[in-house]
Amino acid sequence: MRIRKAIIPAAGFGTRVLPATKNMPKEMFPIVDKPTIQYIVEEAVASGITDILIITNRGKNLMEDHFDYSPELEAALAKSGKDDMLAQVRDIANLADITFIRQKEMKGLGHAVLKAKSFVGDEPFAVMFGDGVIDCDETPAIKQLIDAYGEYGNGVLGVTKVAESEIHKYGSLKVEPIRDNLFKCTDMVEKPQRPEDVLSLYSITDRVVLPPEIFDILENTAPGAGGEIQLTDAMKVIAQRDGMTAVEMKGKRFDIGNKFGILEANIEIGLKHPETKEQLKEYIKNLAAKL
Repeated sequence: MRIRKAIIPAAGFGTRVLPATKNMPKEMFPIVDKPTIQYIVEEAVASGITDILIITNRGKNLMEDHFDYSPELEAALAKSGKDDMLAQVRDIANLADITFIRQKEMKGLGHAVLKAKSFVGDEPFAVMFGDGVIDCDETPAIKQLIDAYGEYGNGVLGVTKVAESEIHKYGSLKVEPIRDNLFKCTDMVEKPQRPEDVLSLYSITDRVVLPPEIFDILENTAPGAGGEIQLTDAMKVIAQRDGMTAVEMKGKRFDIGNKFGILEANIEIGLKHPETKEQLKEYIKNLAAKL
């Protein structure tokens, strides 16, 4: 079945990058000349997704405005003959059919995803976390997962390998190799605190494709870590019952919920951007000579 819908949870407080996030969502932080959320939406569109639900909370209207028309700006650009800029601004509003819904209570990622039940219906769907930008030169990250879903027909997890010293901060997956960068996942544990609880150094990272049955599981999932409804707890049920496919994603991942990740994204993507790459390259060379 074709995957047409994606959910982007973007309701977090962004506490790791305060005070910038006091009044500005981290999903609106610019990477060169586009906000983070636009990179994620463009990845979804490039992967064949046509319908996107962005889950927000109070104070995140900037995201809605960004994907809406801007008559005053468009009129000013048209009047001054800036046709290229006008086209860029209009294209943003037409990227996909984008819907917004608020998570009025912060009850966890599982609770946020559950709010998408009526939007998704009985279709498989993608979940793309709002603070993870994955830069791929070839196949977009979520398309890599969608392709694996098309081949195996079960839930798919985007994964990366985590340092042994860091695995206690993430989820740990029980995996068996299938081929190349594909694995079968049959169990998972959230933030293992003892060495004996670590199933592997592979952890879920920013992208998953889920079957619609996840909603029935979430509705019966008790609050877990932090007193919140954890999406990992619901996915664990599917992994243990049916197995899931894990894809070690190809591409460079930037954590936009992290101060260094924001700097890293701007530098590395800036080195690819046609308007900034040469000037930035020269600047870095001159700066490095002084370090």
